[in-house]
Amino acid sequence: MHSLKVLALFVFAVVLISACGVTKRGADFTAPISSENARAIETGVSSWYGPNFHGKLTANGEVYDMDGVTAAHRTLPFGTILLVENLDNGKTVQVRVNDRGPYAKNRIIDLSKGAAEQIDMIGPGTARVRLYLIKGDLENSRITDIKVPTYTVQLGSYKKRSQAEETSSKIKGSRIENIQVNRETFYRVYFGTYTDPDKARKEMERLNRMGYACFVKQIENN
Repeated sequence: MHSLKVLALFVFAVVLISACGVTKRGADFTAPISSENARAIETGVSSWYGPNFHGKLTANGEVYDMDGVTAAHRTLPFGTILLVENLDNGKTVQVRVNDRGPYAKNRIIDLSKGAAEQIDMIGPGTARVRLYLIKGDLENSRITDIKVPTYTVQLGSYKKRSQAEETSSKIKGSRIENIQVNRETFYRVYFGTYTDPDKARKEMERLNRMGYACFVKQIENN
């Protein structure tokens, strides 16, 4: 009887160890992020930016770290995760959008220096790339054209909706939008939507002449 108990315990231990091994191996089979299991959203020329911007604020309020793996894009919502493939050498890097740009013509994305190093484009300065969406919801964002940013004129930002309504009531055609910033709700008064920043600036100047302190801002797509 004692021998049978020992044998039973031995078999149980073997089964337990095997089960743990299977669980661990299963965890190792997580599919890697690659261009084969991601959605391609844009193809064009990439550039990179570094020392002249290091330590300065990005468009989403972060401090720019040129050695990090981030990127500037004209329209994609902040926090979007992209896989950037260098079409000249096949190398890839995963980046997070935290800034706006590039503003040079015929370029679709600006990589941080750290990201550019990973796909060997520091020397050439630019590279042909394809962008793959890893994390982000473009369908429910305000994006109508991924290549074209949109602008508006901001007339005020308030913690109380009643204050925003008071300002908006004085300006025909203005609108109020609820904006979340660090889990806090702000009520912002906007006027107009423009794809031409010059038209937005002209409207801002008209409102300034009417006595309203306002400014042009790019509409974020979150």
